Amino acid sequence: MSVRTIGIIGGGQLGRMLAMAAARLNLRTVILEPQADCPAAQVANAQIVAAYDDPDALAELARVSDVVTYEFENVPVSAAEALAKTVPVYPPPRALEVSQDRLVEKTFIRDCGIVTADFAAVDSQADLEAALDRFGGVGVLKTRRLGYDGKGQRMFRSPAESREGTFEALGGVPLILESLVPFEREISIIAARDRDGTIACYDPAENVHLNGILHTSILPAGVNEATADQARKAARAILDQLGYVGVIGVEFFVLQDGGLVANEIAPRVHNSGHWTEAACIVSQFEQHIRAVAGHVLGDPRRHSDCVMQNLIGDDINDVPAWLARPGVLVHLYGKTEARPGRKMGHITQILD
Repeated sequence: MSVRTIGIIGGGQLGRMLAMAAARLNLRTVILEPQADCPAAQVANAQIVAAYDDPDALAELARVSDVVTYEFENVPVSAAEALAKTVPVYPPPRALEVSQDRLVEKTFIRDCGIVTADFAAVDSQADLEAALDRFGGVGVLKTRRLGYDGKGQRMFRSPAESREGTFEALGGVPLILESLVPFEREISIIAARDRDGTIACYDPAENVHLNGILHTSILPAGVNEATADQARKAARAILDQLGYVGVIGVEFFVLQDGGLVANEIAPRVHNSGHWTEAACIVSQFEQHIRAVAGHVLGDPRRHSDCVMQNLIGDDINDVPAWLARPGVLVHLYGKTEARPGRKMGHITQILD
């Protein structure tokens, strides 16, 4: 076991769960995160309190780590590239570069031979007018960078909706307009690739969003095996094209005929894969740690049907009731303040 210490950029709940998984495999973790006493640092071995792109902090992280990973996709690419000069960084910085810009991401996915919604770059109000005309007056407008959980978006559901001032209202930043997809359900697949190129895929989850935030992930998803195989094939193509190491989440829209339209990729462990800690022998978090540490991948098979539900904002008040229910795994994130839209934890209920 040449890897003893894993550096993790980002101190949120995903970093926390990665640190917990690493500890089970006798691996140490060091968190780089500007917020002191962040959720991940509460369970990790050490924290470097500094900005993600602080040169001295990055040098220290490289010095104390045998390998570095990250828990969110908005890590500065320059920071990952700087680290990669002295320590292995997984997933590779290229995965960050692709996922941080929705236009680059959609182009990359399409180049992998995977179907996406139609899309157009929007860099001005005139670009928006032209793109909406091209898409029949409907579509979803998104910031190309930094949007998450429904933030930085505007939906056009009718050609009659006013377009005036929309570009400036979204900050006057580069945008992308995507055509609306007439989907029946949303699914995602969690997959992992190790250093030797071996790939393991978990079962696809069916996802339900409320107010742009993932609410529940349901296993099994309401799709046939042919559709599930499409999702696995797409994930494998993305992983191989990126020379990826670690866990990735890939989200899809499912059409009426069972066809798939890829929505986005997340180069990290993913919210829709939290169910794996209750319904699989090897969770997505342990799978990621195994991959980046150079170990063999674990068995991704699901042993139980289940439903994962996020605890968002005041949902944290329901924890005593969930604790009293049989067959429920409760996982809280160490956050002291509940706010609207803030993920405070999740539960996974095993189904009979």
